[in-house]
Amino acid sequence: MIPLSWYMALAAILFGIGIYGFLARRNIIIMMLSIELMLNAVNINMVAMSHYLDSLRGHTFTLFIITVAAAEAAIGLGLIIILFRNKKTVYVDHINELKG
Repeated sequence: MIPLSWYMALAAILFGIGIYGFLARRNIIIMMLSIELMLNAVNINMVAMSHYLDSLRGHTFTLFIITVAAAEAAIGLGLIIILFRNKKTVYVDHINELKG
């Protein structure tokens, strides 16, 4: 059986990669993928702890997180497509119309 600490380490590494991808990249699509990677790292933690504690709470909460992540991805990609049609770019540095 794989120890719980390995799952936690894997989730921490994935979350760190997600944070790096979000902060270092300026491409809005890569930023969205990084957010999804961070959400999946949280899901790994939830399922691992749920299995370790013999509870189904983590599994059910993970299903809700997956549902919200799918809705967020659909809405986010729709907004990105509209933004690309108007600005012809997906780089955050080139999109400055929303600044007050």
